[in-house]
Parts: sequence; C-alpha cells; structure tokens
Amino acid sequence: SYRSLLNTGDFKGKEGEVAFFYPDNKEEERLLLLGLGKQVECKAENLRRAYASVVKACKKKKLTQLSFLLPVAGGVGPIVEGVLLTNYTFDQLKRDSLKEHPTVVIDKLYLIGVKEKEKPELDRIQTIVEATHFGKDLVNGNADEVTPQYLAEQAEYLAKTYAAIKTTVFDKKRIEKEKMGLLLAVNRGSFRDPSFILVEYKGNPLDKNVTALVGKGITYDTGGLNLKPTGSMETMKDDMAGAAVVLATIKAAAELKLKINLVGAIASTENSIDARSYKPGDVYISHAGKSVEISNTDAEGRLVLADAISYVQKHFSLARLIDIATLTGGIVVALGEEATGLFSNDDKLAEELEKAGQKTYERVWRMPLFPEYREALKSTIADIKNSADRKASGINGAIFLKEFIKDVPWAHLDIAGTAFISSPKHYQTTSATGVGIRLLIEFLTQVS
Repeated sequence: SYRSLLNTGDFKGKEGEVAFFYPDNKEEERLLLLGLGKQVECKAENLRRAYASVVKACKKKKLTQLSFLLPVAGGVGPIVEGVLLTNYTFDQLKRDSLKEHPTVVIDKLYLIGVKEKEKPELDRIQTIVEATHFGKDLVNGNADEVTPQYLAEQAEYLAKTYAAIKTTVFDKKRIEKEKMGLLLAVNRGSFRDPSFILVEYKGNPLDKNVTALVGKGITYDTGGLNLKPTGSMETMKDDMAGAAVVLATIKAAAELKLKINLVGAIASTENSIDARSYKPGDVYISHAGKSVEISNTDAEGRLVLADAISYVQKHFSLARLIDIATLTGGIVVALGEEATGLFSNDDKLAEELEKAGQKTYERVWRMPLFPEYREALKSTIADIKNSADRKASGINGAIFLKEFIKDVPWAHLDIAGTAFISSPKHYQTTSATGVGIRLLIEFLTQVS
C-alpha cells in the first residue's frame, strides 16, 4: 500500500517525486503518489513542474486517462496548466520511429474536488495553452514549409475563424510601394517574396487606442553574407518565434474575448544568400526615412522590425508598442535560457510586463538603455549602423530599435535564449517553448 511506501522511506515526497503502487481489490488498477515538497514552498511554478512529472511518468506507461485528487496547497489552475503544457507533442515529421513508438497523449483528465466557480478559469487556461501549442507548432515546423507566405495564411485563417479579427497581407509589390527598404534589403537573397502581415483584433470597438504587438518573422536565417558558422545555423528555423507569439497571442485574445484592441505586425522574410544579397557596407533607406549602414547582415531582425515599428506608429493610435524577437546572441550570453531580456522606455510598462512574467513564470529581466550605448552605432555615411562590435550586443540591438520609436510607451522582448531551448525540461517537451504567449495574455488581461 501507499503507507508501506511512506513507512519504508522509499517515497519521501520531494517535489516532482513519483511512485506507483498497485492496490488489491480497488476500483483503480494503479495509484500514484506525487511529491510536492514543503507546503510553504509550494507555489504555482512548483505545481506546474510537479504535475509535469506525473504526465511524463504516465506516458511512459502508455496511460491516457488520469484522475487527480487535488492537493490543498496552490490551487487547481497551475496543476491543469502543467498537465496541458506537458501533453504537447510534435510528431508530424516522424515516420518509422512513430510506428515503433506511437505518440501517447493524455486524452481525458478528471479533477476530483474542483469547485464550480473554478471552471471558467480552467477553460481560460485551456484556451491559452492551446494557443501556446499553436505557436510551438509554427516554430517547430520546417523552414521550407513555415515560409512568409505560410505565416500570412495562418493570419488569414485567424480572420476567417474569429469575427473580431481582420487580416491584411502586403505582397512584395505593396511592400515596395510602402518603401519598406530594410525588409526589402534583407529579402534580396531569398527566392521567396517577403510578407508584411497586419492582424487587427477589435475587442473594444469604442476605444480608439490600440496595443501593437510587433513580431520578427525571419523564417530562416543563414546570416546572409556574414554567414553563420556550423553550430549556429541549425536552429535558425526558430527565428520567426516572435511572429509565432504575435499570431498565437491574438488567437488567444480573440478566443477569450479580451476587451482590448490589438494590431499584430509581422515583417517576414528569409535571410538567405545569393548574388543579389544585401551587402555589408552598403546603405539602405528605412520606411521611417532613416538611412542605415549595414555593418553585419546577420543583424537582420532589427532591420525588419524597424520597418514594422515605423508602419504601425504611422497608421494606428497606439497606447503602447511591444516588439518580441529572437534578436541577439548577446542576450543568451547575458541571461542564458532562464530569462527574457526586457528593454523599455517606460517604467510602468516594464513593471507590468515584469509582474505578468512572474505570474506565468516566463520571467523577464530589464536591461539598460543608457544613451552612451548609441555611440557604438554611429555611422560616417548614414544616419545609423545596424550593429557594432560584440560589447553589449543585446543592448545595441535594442538601442537600434529605439531609434525608430516615437512618443509611445515601448518595450522590446528579446527571446533569443528562451524561445528555443537546448533540450526539453519540466513542462517544455520540445525545444520550442512558446515563451511570451502566456506572458502577453496575462499582461493584456490586466491592462484591458
């Protein structure tokens, strides 16, 4: 019995510890004990991780139905969140290995002791997690399939699905007409046309103000003529993770009927190489009219973001603007895979994002934007250079974007270290994490 496990000391109740036992003459064939550690230390994230351990253990035994007797501590929301996040699989690209080891998912979950008043929150969590999985699928997909045109199709799908969403897609000819010279420059080496995607969600039609979410949509990044070395290119299908966050966040906002107006802007292209590739040392003119000297073609994300940021400020009345991007290797050096870099010109906006990140455990860490950093981006032949040397490279990327921000509260989230982790852990079952989606929905819920 379970008491024998406790008496022998074989089960100590440490956080995430799992033990099966098999009672005689009971309705259930097997029971499972889950350790949650000390009750005073059992917070929301501890529950997410502990129940992730349950899902993993049950999947190994090919169990597809679970019944949980809920603990006293922590609340049911994080438990469901941990289970649903861990239940994510991406097996679309498997063949023979899938025949030998079929994917196991939990298809039924019974919660014993849930109160009626808690059900709306559980439905909300399920909606957000499903949107997170939608975003993960985009990042995990092949770069040859998740192209600028595919992202546009997904945006159009959202408009067909939700009445409150309107999608507009600019093709290359329209992008040229809008004079988005930086997006066009990055696109020069690709045989695929770029896309500029606008996804508008009107959850509060009486309010003229809009929150802009701007996502980097580089569907594959070779580095351009400043070619990435072996070891640095293999994960570059993830360079559109910011775009995936924007699409998934608006999807969740529409499903939840948040009373806020959003515009998602995605500047999307491959950063590829051929005889027409844009060149280090040359100068290109941005949508905002600023001239940019290219000092590194591998600093392409900030270029496409600059054109998108400029466009939404010109055409929408913005309450705030948040861009999200796998922007710099420098932020990975600074913060690793545990925190997203946060840069902002507005203390209140930064604090609200920090608070939302603490709640969802998608933690952000604010980095400086001291004016002295601007010196490194000075150009002798243009208004600004797109990159400097390796010192403060994450900050320099944000400083470049800040040059295109007018009088609007702005935050830049650099998810280069958190969007696509080295190996799965806790409730993250693939390298793609969907980071930023739960954080932004929490933030938007609080400000709506």
